[in-house]
Amino acid sequence: MNAGILTHLQIDELLESGAVHAQRPWDDVQRQPASLDLRLGTEALAIRAGFLPGAGSVADRADPLIIERLDLRGGALLTRGCVYLVRLLEELRLPDQVSARANPRSSTGRIDVFTRTVVDGHGRFDDIPAGYHGAIWLEVVPRSFDIRVTTGQRLNQVRFVRGTAQAVLLSDEDLRRRLRDDRLVLSDEPGSPLPEDALSVHASSLLLGLSLRPERPGAPIGWRARDDAPVLDLAQAAGHAPLEFFDAVQPDADGALVLHPESFYILASAQRLRVPPDLAAEMLAWDVGMGELRTNYAGFFDSGFGWTEHGARAVLEVRPHDVPFQVEHGQPIFRLQFSRTVEPCRRLYGEAGSAYQGQGLALARYFHTPN
Repeated sequence: MNAGILTHLQIDELLESGAVHAQRPWDDVQRQPASLDLRLGTEALAIRAGFLPGAGSVADRADPLIIERLDLRGGALLTRGCVYLVRLLEELRLPDQVSARANPRSSTGRIDVFTRTVVDGHGRFDDIPAGYHGAIWLEVVPRSFDIRVTTGQRLNQVRFVRGTAQAVLLSDEDLRRRLRDDRLVLSDEPGSPLPEDALSVHASSLLLGLSLRPERPGAPIGWRARDDAPVLDLAQAAGHAPLEFFDAVQPDADGALVLHPESFYILASAQRLRVPPDLAAEMLAWDVGMGELRTNYAGFFDSGFGWTEHGARAVLEVRPHDVPFQVEHGQPIFRLQFSRTVEPCRRLYGEAGSAYQGQGLALARYFHTPN
């Protein structure tokens, strides 16, 4: 069997076999080309601190940390800055050769909700070992806004992997070849490939830059979260006014931008990405040697993302730390890794409709389009 990320066909097999099962029927919107959205369960535990369970169970480790229990069946308010733990509706009985990796959904990262997936007997966040049997828990920390959530809403997603990381990742040589042959990265001008010498490939990853240029005259180059925003209700798709939650960001007179410590920004990549049917991509954790900031919460790109003539920008969730940090247009700010799928996806990202396919600088789907 081929090593790689499982596609929707193999994920359906996991669902049918009971390797992934749930407390209520599956929703069609959970199934993505190479990932599966997961859903909040019926109760949120307000806890004093996040944790890893070590060799024990999440439930046992959480018990002495519980401050309050919130019933999510009718909806509940999660307060920014507080830590919550939610058991998800899904559970796993993975085959011995299949592991999993979780991350926040794009819509979660773009509202500055920090999430980490936790499983019993394992000492790493967002990592689920091969052959794992048991519950899945989600740590949820709203950072910028108070949010209202309810049972069944989708804050994170999981992708399933067969084989080792070395077997799944594209090597530097393969990545350079695919960049050339498949035009995985386009320039700021729609449809134009970047010169090969403009792309930095190292350690199976691609270094990409930040855009500080508006997509049209007068448009913002980013968004900064407001401190005085109202409650964000995640049941209201396109139901919130952007300017109640974000201020538009423009570059300084010299074309640069100063990012302020512990402020949350939505920015976009200078380049446009194209993820073909037989690959998926992931943003890597930030390298602190490139600056004291975080550049993404949600870092997974399903097969087919931007797979059009013009591609799509990566949207970055940026939070500087410690000191103000000045950035310039095109400045390298994030790394992208490409991995093989076990076979080309027959259903691609965006075919069933997506708020982010072909995107530029886009806020989360909870907001209506700004004027």
